Amino acid sequence: MSVIRKAAAVGGGVIGAGWVARLILNGIDVSIFDPDREAERKVSEVMKNSRRAYKTMVPGGLPQEGKLTFAKTIAEAVAGANFIQESVPERLDLKHKVLAEIDKHAAVDAIIGSSTSGILPSDMQTSMQHPERLVVGHPYNPVYLLPLVEIVGGKLTSPEAIETARELYASIGMKPVVIRKEIEAFVGDRLLEAVWREALWLIKDDITTVEELDDIMRYSFGIRWAQMGMFQVYRVAGGEAGMRHFMAQFGPCLSWPWTKLMDVPELTDELVDKIAAQSDEQAHGLSIRELERIRDDNLVAIMDALSRQNKGKGWGAGALYKDYTKQLSKLAKKPAVSKAAEKAVSSKPKKKKG
Repeated sequence: MSVIRKAAAVGGGVIGAGWVARLILNGIDVSIFDPDREAERKVSEVMKNSRRAYKTMVPGGLPQEGKLTFAKTIAEAVAGANFIQESVPERLDLKHKVLAEIDKHAAVDAIIGSSTSGILPSDMQTSMQHPERLVVGHPYNPVYLLPLVEIVGGKLTSPEAIETARELYASIGMKPVVIRKEIEAFVGDRLLEAVWREALWLIKDDITTVEELDDIMRYSFGIRWAQMGMFQVYRVAGGEAGMRHFMAQFGPCLSWPWTKLMDVPELTDELVDKIAAQSDEQAHGLSIRELERIRDDNLVAIMDALSRQNKGKGWGAGALYKDYTKQLSKLAKKPAVSKAAEKAVSSKPKKKKG
């Protein structure tokens, strides 16, 4: 199975920093490039939150952290890395420029993943000399906690690169799902976009408020989705007759005027102000960092609870959480060996036989 020997991150925003945190906390050295003068501070803030969450996940002690280096150029960042994750803003021209630079300097065996939320990998490959090694590796925030990563290959991506990427992401406790066909926004973001559009209409039309809408989600189907997803929940809702009965019973609703999904509300200043004001009120003065810590605590608690279900085997994300925390505990028990010591051992001359 392929493992990450050294990683590089290009882009240190919310997603890029989340990748750095997951990699570092798995004991992997990471070199990051981000031209933002505030990058080091921002990454440091994410690292603080991730360490706090992981100490709750693995109270017996964490693995020795990997070394984090801030590079001055992309070439410096990717040197010696066999796994590179690009997380720059969602502009195709910028992706082209950055991926071409990564491709130019990366090791021949390096896998390049892009965190794009919706750009087709085929569209990003056009600037690369070795496009066969590019995959979309689309994560969910916070990357250091949520395990899913959507892997999408482009027209020029090799099957070997997809399989290697799957193994690399799995090696750091993630749940890789290979998307069968290349499509904009992949799967997760298409579902989120559908819910987001409908939510905007409900706020715009004064049907509900931001806080009320969130309450409707988190006190009902949000909890169900966290442990079973959509289709399995609906199968159970169909009773003993299962999914066929559910679809026969609720299928006609699809033709009823229950949604404005195909219409997109215009994000006028008035609508943006309304949503922002209601969101500020909902936060009750809590800072973004405080909300992030509350979110992390809740996510760990949910996954920990799910890890004890199914006769102790774990269920859904809980089963993976159970395996991942065991993996981290096992890594933590390995004796710490400094990089200098490793180099000294590897360079020590071997004794001749006889």
